[in-house]
Amino acid sequence: MSNQQCFDAVIVGAGPNGLAAAITLARAGQSVIVLEAEATVGGGCRSAELTLPGFVHDVCAAVHPLGLASPFFRGLPLAVHGVEWIQPPLPLAHPFDDGSAALLHRSIDLTAESFGQCDGRSYRQLMTPFVADWEGVIDTFLGPLRPSRRPLIMVRFGLAAIRSAWGLATAHFAGKRARALFGGMAAHSMLPLDQMGTAGFGLLLGMLGHAVGWPVLRGGSQTLADALTAYLRALGGEIRTGQRVASADEIPSAQAVLFDVTPRQLLRIAGSKLPASYRCQLAHYRYGPGVFKLDWALDGPIPWTAAECAMAGTVHLGGTLEEIQTSERLVWQGEPPQKPYVIVTQPSLFDLSRAPAGKQTAWAYCHVPNGSTFDMTERIESQIERFAPGFRARILARSVMSPAALEHHNANDVGGDINGGVQDLRQFYTRPAIRLNPYTTPARDLYICSSSTPPGGGVHGMCGYYAAKAALERTGRR
Repeated sequence: MSNQQCFDAVIVGAGPNGLAAAITLARAGQSVIVLEAEATVGGGCRSAELTLPGFVHDVCAAVHPLGLASPFFRGLPLAVHGVEWIQPPLPLAHPFDDGSAALLHRSIDLTAESFGQCDGRSYRQLMTPFVADWEGVIDTFLGPLRPSRRPLIMVRFGLAAIRSAWGLATAHFAGKRARALFGGMAAHSMLPLDQMGTAGFGLLLGMLGHAVGWPVLRGGSQTLADALTAYLRALGGEIRTGQRVASADEIPSAQAVLFDVTPRQLLRIAGSKLPASYRCQLAHYRYGPGVFKLDWALDGPIPWTAAECAMAGTVHLGGTLEEIQTSERLVWQGEPPQKPYVIVTQPSLFDLSRAPAGKQTAWAYCHVPNGSTFDMTERIESQIERFAPGFRARILARSVMSPAALEHHNANDVGGDINGGVQDLRQFYTRPAIRLNPYTTPARDLYICSSSTPPGGGVHGMCGYYAAKAALERTGRR
């Protein structure tokens, strides 16, 4: 590409955040081009036939409560461009060894009733205020640190969210069912459950399960990336795939360049244009655990012992809260867990376009130390077999993605870290560096719009949206 071409804005990377940034700028009348290194757009929101022909698998993100709740996505005509959300009958199931399962229903009351009188009452008291004002919570949570327009509910949410998941679960619930269900949701943080701030992840995902559900996308997660691409092009934006940027000198001239990359890539591409103090902060940015991911083509549904699991789009495998805590703690100590906490999705039960008639797909991952080379296939499949005897007999083919394979597929997954960096209290709002506006850099024309900025990982587009707003404000084109 000739660097003589001139645009108002260039976006490097066509993940959900890069596309969100491009759309925001294009809606403001800017001329925009997106440069994507891979052959397809989407970043962590891609789908492909990873196992056998006719079996469509989500390469990374598969279930999208944040996508449906995102303030940015809610304002886009996604349905016009082919997005259809599918709501499984149950957002989440969490099976136990006795053949029962804790269930997250869309209804708070149904969820609470399954916990018994005491824990049910505690669950209602905990979740009802947040679900009642979920938009206020999500609008504040999905963004940089700033005053909330709903201060009362956010103070209440913040006081609960800042606790450890272990502390909140053991303080509020006496029984294993409620404790384990909450712990499984909190473990999406990829942090030890006794660490401060992990309760917030469990509260947020539980709240969204009741408010908007945990949907999958008909046809695969790629349909969301494709819809964002189609809308951007309708606004006059341009996207070029197979356009890997190795140096800032390769980028067309523009008033603003927004990078949907993590600090490591930003240093490699544009480090020479940044002052030493900012480069030092980026160099010390912390990446978190990686994931080890499996996809299967199956000869039939997963044969869960707890029949209710077949009604859930997502199933958490880890047994008790204590087991999940042990698994996540071992990961942070650099040891692949013997009995990992495993997240399973089974979208083809609810989306017939994902697999041939009578067949199924399944998707799963567990957390591992960053950059781990240990093969977790046997351990993951043993956890599924534990709660679904006969599972292995239904496997027709499998796809295995180690942390290195994930990073090869998407350079932002450094060491297999799918969140763009550790999302603990220390780095939640200070990612990628300590600045009043975290999306800006000391170079006035360079911005970062990836999940390495607030609010972090997840398919929601908010990092890109806020980065684009920062670029518009700096250039005086609101």
